Amino acid sequence: MPLGSTEYHSDWARNIFGEGKAEGKAEGKAEAILAVLTSRGVGLSDAGQTRISGCRDLELLDRWLRRALGATSESDLFGNGS
Repeated sequence: MPLGSTEYHSDWARNIFGEGKAEGKAEGKAEAILAVLTSRGVGLSDAGQTRISGCRDLELLDRWLRRALGATSESDLFGNGS
C-alpha cells in the first residue's frame, strides 16, 4: 500500500477511520456555515450556534450551507425546523 493511502484491510479499521472521516467532514461543514454567516453579518443565538456545531448530518449541513449564502436571519437558515 502506498504511503499516505487510506485503504484499510479490516472491517474494524474501515469502520473506525471511516467514522472519523465523516465526523471531520461534518465539523468542517459546520465551521463553513458559521464562517459564511459571520462574514455576512448574520447573528446567531447560542442555541443556533450549538445546533450547527453539534450537527453530524451531512445532508442537513449541506442544506444549511446553501441557505447561509442568502440568509439574513437565523430563521432564514433553519426555516421550518430543518
